[in-house]
Amino acid sequence: MISPAQLGRSRGRAVYWIVFALVVLLFTLVFLGPLYWMVTGGLKTTQEVVQSPPTAFPTSMHPENYEQAWKVMDLAKLLFNTLYYAFGALAFQLIFDVAAAYSLSKLRPIFGKAILGLMLMTLMIPATVLVVPQYLTVLDVPIIERNLLNSPWAIWLPSVTNAFNIFLLKRFFDSIPRELLDAAAIDGASAMRTLRSVVLPISRPILGVVSIFAVVGVWKDFLWPMLTLPDPGKQTLNVGIYSLASGVPENVLIAALTIASVPTLLIFLLFQRNIMSGLTAGGLKG
Repeated sequence: MISPAQLGRSRGRAVYWIVFALVVLLFTLVFLGPLYWMVTGGLKTTQEVVQSPPTAFPTSMHPENYEQAWKVMDLAKLLFNTLYYAFGALAFQLIFDVAAAYSLSKLRPIFGKAILGLMLMTLMIPATVLVVPQYLTVLDVPIIERNLLNSPWAIWLPSVTNAFNIFLLKRFFDSIPRELLDAAAIDGASAMRTLRSVVLPISRPILGVVSIFAVVGVWKDFLWPMLTLPDPGKQTLNVGIYSLASGVPENVLIAALTIASVPTLLIFLLFQRNIMSGLTAGGLKG
């Protein structure tokens, strides 16, 4: 949009940096503004939270709201439940999604392209459309005829296969040179040994991305855990906070929501480089 000749002039550089600073400031306010209101809202009194117009900064700091939210809403139990469901879903996704992507990419089964196309077509279906058939399935699982409500399997089974994650993994596996697999086969390695010893070690960036997507997907989900985990002792963080919201002051509720948001924000801040490198991975460096 701006030519090198214009950037070479002092006026052009000034206009460029002014526009750049304004755009960065605007996007910073849009994305960080809600987080700021949430964190500061947990530090205010109940009267200050509900007053109109709202205050931009707490008149008096009340960090004990966060301690009260942790105890009153039993966030430790809810946090443990959410971690248990999230990492269980992660384990199943890594096993089945990697196997599916590897077979579609390197083993090339019959009708593999058709199968991949049908998988990708499921991304066009809104998630809410699948809620009723999935609920009826976990209510009475075909063949084994078991009710999976209030069990972790109600969370794990619907998240076992993810078409988007399979597509990401397959795209990365396609970029692995065929010569590496042929060399392993010449050395007598089976397809499973090749996957374990050759493919997976060089696929750590994309495996990290899939892992983050799997954990965050379970962490932020609300509707499905609310339907399948009615037992208060087995609810996730989001559902548990919602269930107890009616009897909790607004400032304590906002503090609880802030605590619930911290783990996913930390995951992004710590692994943002892995996310970007995994998403843009399309080849191998020699």
